[in-house]
Amino acid sequence: MDDATGDSWSASTLAVREALREAVEADSRAAVATVSAVEGSAYRRPGAKRVLAGDTGGEGVGGITAGCLEGPVADLAKQALESGPLRETFDLTGEDDTWGFGLGCNGVIDVLVEPADASFRPALDRVADGERVALLTVVGHGDSPDADNPDSDRPEAPVGARALVDESGGVDAAEARPAIPDDVLDAVRDEARQFAETGRSDTLAVETDRGTAELFVDGLEPVPELLVFGHSPDVRPVTRLARDAGFRVTVATGRGARADAEQFPAAHQILATRPPDVAEAISRPAETYAVVMSHNFVDDRLALDALLDTEAPYIGLMGPRKRFEEMREEFAAAGTQLSDADRERISTPVGLDLGGGEPAQIALSVVGEVLAVANGRDGGRLATAEGPIHPRPDLDPDSS
Repeated sequence: MDDATGDSWSASTLAVREALREAVEADSRAAVATVSAVEGSAYRRPGAKRVLAGDTGGEGVGGITAGCLEGPVADLAKQALESGPLRETFDLTGEDDTWGFGLGCNGVIDVLVEPADASFRPALDRVADGERVALLTVVGHGDSPDADNPDSDRPEAPVGARALVDESGGVDAAEARPAIPDDVLDAVRDEARQFAETGRSDTLAVETDRGTAELFVDGLEPVPELLVFGHSPDVRPVTRLARDAGFRVTVATGRGARADAEQFPAAHQILATRPPDVAEAISRPAETYAVVMSHNFVDDRLALDALLDTEAPYIGLMGPRKRFEEMREEFAAAGTQLSDADRERISTPVGLDLGGGEPAQIALSVVGEVLAVANGRDGGRLATAEGPIHPRPDLDPDSS
């Protein structure tokens, strides 16, 4: 079980999902540890995952902390494989004698540990198809009003019970797990639908007439796509960093350039295409970010023209401003005027102002800007930003 980048701990969401898919399809003894709730500060937020091989002492793909809990989580994985899903709370504030490692995380972290079974398959399938879903798992419950009533025939909500909710509010029962009772689903369906839309993950307390059920609602969204048009050597560091950053990377080469894995080993897909046809490489326009960097003026103009006919929210164009102004003049001469919306999503010169001029530094600048746009950020310095580093729906937007 390993990540293609060679660093299993820092594996991207896509790599973790691929490892989970492999474990599910092979029906192997593997477990999944997921951050299900955070109080205070933590290295990772709810939804972060680590897939662990059950018999290798903690070997796995993905990181849920800065490494401080690998041993305890590996022990919990063995327990989950024997006894079923469980949740553990780790207090990393230093105030708890059990888990107070003095690591400076200053947070309390809940971790859900469960077998990598077939109950994950529907969610993996639908997200791979470009859908947004929320995977619901019962992680705890309070006393049931019917606990002392032996005649009650209402189904309980055991820890590990699972269901899937999509953006429309549709519900699918998961394979290989008990179903979440209808009254619990009815109480949480609308909020779970919102989690599916936004990709948010957190643990919710759901009140029903049977009592309180705690559900981990894991919002799963498709990974972002990066389409790079070009074939020069400077494409390679862009694809490598983009893959490490969590993008599914497609390289589209033109003008008879080689389109093989040896040229761009970090790309997930490599296509040979004509510049006017580059948009055909996009299957999910709203979640695809494009960088045009063939260094051929005509090819870049044709590729840009094709990409502007898609819904791609960002098109980065390599080259100086003067080059783009010449391109605009040619568009105008051909009867095409760039709209304000077009200008808004074209970024040229592409990249953040990091000041570096070496190939890896330029690539970092390019991928940094794409990542910031994909996350709805402007790429500024965290030291001067107000509020939490990560989105915190539980906090007032104006609080820090």
